[in-house]
Amino acid sequence: MNTKFTERPSGRAADALRAVTLEPDVAKHAEGSCLTSFGDTKVMITATVEERVPGWLRDSGHGWVTAEYGMLPRATNTRTNREAKSGQQSGRSQEIQRLIGRSLRAVTDLKAMGEMSVRLDCDVLQADGGTRTASITGAYVALRRALERCVTLGILDTVPLKDHVAAVSCGIYNGVAVLDLDYAEDSNADADANFVFTGSGDIVEVQGTAEAGPFSRAAFDELMDLAAKGNAELVAHQKKVFEAS
Repeated sequence: MNTKFTERPSGRAADALRAVTLEPDVAKHAEGSCLTSFGDTKVMITATVEERVPGWLRDSGHGWVTAEYGMLPRATNTRTNREAKSGQQSGRSQEIQRLIGRSLRAVTDLKAMGEMSVRLDCDVLQADGGTRTASITGAYVALRRALERCVTLGILDTVPLKDHVAAVSCGIYNGVAVLDLDYAEDSNADADANFVFTGSGDIVEVQGTAEAGPFSRAAFDELMDLAAKGNAELVAHQKKVFEAS
């Protein structure tokens, strides 16, 4: 890769996140919620507690955490029809919501939940790259808020979370490894990847694609290092939410 840095469209350093905000408790009726911003990408996440589990988990003593994901019609620069109009979700939406669910379950003690479910609804208000990573990072906040409320109400004894979880994108833009791609970079990247880490730095999932051509193991390692740095910063943002409450 190039050793000389080409300025990013946003003017950020190669290892810099966009401005991140995690605003909890913005939805009046939901058990947990978080309005998440990664730069100009904004996602509203609500957490709903349900006193039931999928049929295949009945009488197992285990709980469940799942997610749904969608984009509002004007989340992008041109209007797209609501998926409900077509009667089915796109393959992209299904893939992303499954990723969100897997990421949250990775840090949840499902046995300690008992037979209850938490459903995370992730609605993209505005998209500028990284909607799935913003959804995962904010969904952790909404999930934890919902579980904390269950403790307050006496439904649970303790919050059944084993660690934080957050996600960030990295890519190769103009030959340089960069952190947290916005749309201008994502749409022109030579390679892009999404990394999901726990708060302790363990890997939950990695999704990576070479767009312009194969990239080297050394380049991937550079992306991984950037992602680990970004993840630590995102987890710090999450912790500040709960320290302030």
